[in-house]
Amino acid sequence: MNPKEVLFWSIALPGFGQLLNKKYIKGIILVALEFLINVQGNFNEIIRLSFIGETHLAFQQADLGWLMFYPCLYFFAIWDAYKDAGGAKNSYSFLPFVFCAYTVTVGVMYSSKVFVLGVFLGPVWLPMISVIPGIILGLLVKKVLRKFDGE
Repeated sequence: MNPKEVLFWSIALPGFGQLLNKKYIKGIILVALEFLINVQGNFNEIIRLSFIGETHLAFQQADLGWLMFYPCLYFFAIWDAYKDAGGAKNSYSFLPFVFCAYTVTVGVMYSSKVFVLGVFLGPVWLPMISVIPGIILGLLVKKVLRKFDGE
């Protein structure tokens, strides 16, 4: 299976990449967990409200306790599927995914408090923007660790 194809299907829905990799039990468990967290956190509705600019209403509809589980599930599923498809050949290739899980979780936690240029980003946009520092931190830590390993 093409690692990039698996990566993009995993981005679409956690567990899809595992299903493409014929890891059926893992894939079904990840899809089920995605649905559980999605329903309990009211995620689809807060995504819809955020995309139409109703970020305050989206925040009121969100269950942050459940949504805080989503980034780790999401980025683990992406990394795991990509790795199983042969896409994670370099040492420490997991670090950008791990740091994205960390920073997006922090983005969820701070989503009630952060305004950018007077705009309330809410529980969807702030976590999405938090992917950028996660990738940067993960790549920096990966570079440092590979230097210490002499790679």
